[in-house]
Amino acid sequence: MKQPFAWDHYSDQPAIIRDKSLKRQMRRSALPSLIKTFLVALITLPTALLWMPFVRRRTISGEHFFGIGVNLDKEPNTTPYLIEELGVHKLLIRIPLWKIDKLHEYVAFIRSFTEKHITVALLQDREHITSADMTRDHLIQIFEALDGVCDTYIIGSTINRAKWGFFSVNEYLDFYSVAYQLKQKRFPHLKLIGSNIIDFEYHFSAHTLFNLVKIRYDAIGSLLYVDRRGAPEKSQMGFNLMGKINLLSSLISLSPKTFNELIITETNWPIKNTAPYAPTSETECVSEKDYSDYMVRYHLLAFATQRVSCIYWHQLIAPGYGLIDNREGIIRKRSAFEAYRIMLSHLSDAQFISFTHHRDEYRLICSTPRGELHVTWTLTSAPIYTYKAQM
Repeated sequence: MKQPFAWDHYSDQPAIIRDKSLKRQMRRSALPSLIKTFLVALITLPTALLWMPFVRRRTISGEHFFGIGVNLDKEPNTTPYLIEELGVHKLLIRIPLWKIDKLHEYVAFIRSFTEKHITVALLQDREHITSADMTRDHLIQIFEALDGVCDTYIIGSTINRAKWGFFSVNEYLDFYSVAYQLKQKRFPHLKLIGSNIIDFEYHFSAHTLFNLVKIRYDAIGSLLYVDRRGAPEKSQMGFNLMGKINLLSSLISLSPKTFNELIITETNWPIKNTAPYAPTSETECVSEKDYSDYMVRYHLLAFATQRVSCIYWHQLIAPGYGLIDNREGIIRKRSAFEAYRIMLSHLSDAQFISFTHHRDEYRLICSTPRGELHVTWTLTSAPIYTYKAQM
C-alpha cells in the first residue's frame, strides 16, 4: 500500500486515513456515483422490504454452512493441525493484491490444507483500483497459480469504507468488471463472489446489485457485522440479525445481476483488553465468554433463516478477535475454539426443521443422523444441544 493508505498489522485491516483533505476531494469526485447510490436505494430498498415475505427459503444444510478464515502470517505451520482439530472443512484465505511478489508463499500455504474447500479473498489497494491493467495481470497470475486448487474468489473487500481504497460503488463496479471479463474469456469455471459491503449499509448493496454495468455475480458476499449492537439478537433500525439477512436476501432475489446465493464472508466480535489488536475501540469489545456465546448464536440465527449458504468466521488466529490468541508466540485456545468445535460436531450434518422464539427464549430444531436435534438458548445463557429419538 502507498501513502496515505497503510496497513495496520495489529488489526489486520487498513489504518484510518488521516488526510481529511484527500477524503473530501475524493468524495467530491465521487458525487455522481453517490447520487446514483441514493436514487437506486430509494427505489429498491422499499421494494425489497415489501417483497421479504414472498422470498422463498433455500435448503441450506450444515454440511456446507460453516467456514473460517486463516492467514498466512498467523502461525502457518500450525494452522493445518488446528483446522483438523476444529473439524471445519471450508476455509477463506486472504491474498492482498499488493503482495503479488509473495504469491508463491500463498500458494504453498493454500496447498498445505488437504481435502478442504478453499475460497480466496482478493484484497484491493488504491493502485489496483485505479489501474485495470495491473489488476488484470495480477488476477491472471493468481488464477493460473491456483488452477486446480481453488475455483472460488471473493473480488474486493469492504468496498464502502474509504480506508480500503474505494470512494464509490462505480469504482468497485469497474474493479469487479476486470475479474468478470477474465472469467468470461479465460476462466469460465471460476465462481466470483461480489458486492462485499460491510455492516448494515444496504444502500451500497443496492447499487452493486442494480446497475447497467455488464457484469454478473455467482454469489453475493456480505461482511455482516452486528458487533456494535452487542448480542446478535439485538436490533438496529428495527432489524435484528435475522431481519438484516432476510432484507438482503430479498434485495438479492430481485436483482438481475446474480443467482440467489448469499455468503457472509466475514464477521466476529472484538475482544476486551486486547488493544491494539482489537479492530474497534474498547467500547465495542466483549468478554471472551460473550464472544463465544455470540459467535454460536450468530451461526444458529443465520442458519435458521435458511438464506445464508455459508458463514466464514473471521478468523481462526487473531489476538483481538480470533478463536485463538497467539501473542508472544504462544498458542492459547479461547473458549470459543471449543464452542465452535462442539457447534460443528452437532450441526455439520444437520438439516433445518424449524425455528421459534418467545421473548428471550430461542429454539432451533434440526434433523441429524443421531436424531432430532434441539438447540435452545436465552439472551443470558449459552446454547444447549439435546437430541430426541426420531420416530
